[in-house]
Amino acid sequence: MSNPFSGKNILLGVTGSIAGYKAADLASKLTQEGAIVHVILTQAALQFVTPLTFQSVTGQRAYCDADLWGGEGHVRHIGLGQMGDLLMIAPASANTLAKLAHGIADNLLTVTALAARCPLMIAPAMDGGMFSHPATQENIEILRRRGVRIVGPAEGRMASGLIGAGRMVEPAELLGWMRLELGRNGLLKGRKVVVTAGGTSEPIDPVRYITNRSSGKQGFALAQAALDAGAEVTLIAGSTALPTPIGANRVDVESAQHMLEAVLNAIPGADALIMAAAVADFQPKQTANHKLKKEQGLPAIEWQFTPDILMAVAAYKKEHGTPTVIIGFAAESQDIIANASKKLAAKDLDLIAANDITAQDAGFAVDTNRITLLDRQGKVEALPFATKTILAETIMERLAALLPEHHVD
Repeated sequence: MSNPFSGKNILLGVTGSIAGYKAADLASKLTQEGAIVHVILTQAALQFVTPLTFQSVTGQRAYCDADLWGGEGHVRHIGLGQMGDLLMIAPASANTLAKLAHGIADNLLTVTALAARCPLMIAPAMDGGMFSHPATQENIEILRRRGVRIVGPAEGRMASGLIGAGRMVEPAELLGWMRLELGRNGLLKGRKVVVTAGGTSEPIDPVRYITNRSSGKQGFALAQAALDAGAEVTLIAGSTALPTPIGANRVDVESAQHMLEAVLNAIPGADALIMAAAVADFQPKQTANHKLKKEQGLPAIEWQFTPDILMAVAAYKKEHGTPTVIIGFAAESQDIIANASKKLAAKDLDLIAANDITAQDAGFAVDTNRITLLDRQGKVEALPFATKTILAETIMERLAALLPEHHVD
């Protein structure tokens, strides 16, 4: 399993808008992700950006209306339409929205949109009052009823100086929506996956707490990989400011108790739970109602264990049968395989990912990791050193293999 953009033919339509410069950034980002990007510019778009701009960032020829009437004009739009895995029009002007809604095909972009058999996504961009106009809203509804994905527009200041809805969504967010669309038919299509990520914070007083060094990067990479594989994802996030992967249902929590409640709320009917969060093992027995002052001397804090989430999940599964597969993580500093094996057995896991947190290039806060997978049959598999993204993709492959056959209508 790999990045859903890899080797995909993306048709990028660009219409007349000052937001055309964002389209160039989007084309560049898509190319960096491994997509083959074919840009189609309308005549109005040429007033803002040029084909050369897009050719420079994609390495592919960019097309305009002159190509429709050229020597290959009778097949150009058919060829583009049939090769596309996804057609994104960004920015999409009010004029182009109207044409698409009513089947008007008077330029290379709109005739290609009619010929295309791939999913169509649209990122509207227009100035004050144009998006909210009843005509535009009616056209948007027509397109939505046909299954077209409308992304945006965003609120903000526009070229005219007016403030309102009309700004094109930023390229990074559009990339996320496109990624979600391309991954819909992946290995985990129709599956419900719950992922936990980040650390928990256990309060000492109103301003202090005990936590750990978990950044949440591995858990968020797992959530993204599950989305890339077509799963419906609930992401339960502890202490982390990482951006939510587009398409994930994010639930923010603080303490181990909060995470336990969120997990038990999310797992009914789930196909899998991947417990990548670094949950605190202990917490103050009592939380002070007021800030502890230095003048009072060093506080004597009595500790107690936090709830064991995986043990609670194992008990729930025994009674209700879900989640079907439970994958745990073991962040260890010594006796890694032995400790991970004990955790695998004690918490009735199907798979556990063990990693050495003492390694400089693995564990907390970095983008790479060293993981060894252990399963309930006793198999031990040391995965190659890799980015957390690649390791997350590998774990999704192992998850898909563990799940029973599933048919989706």
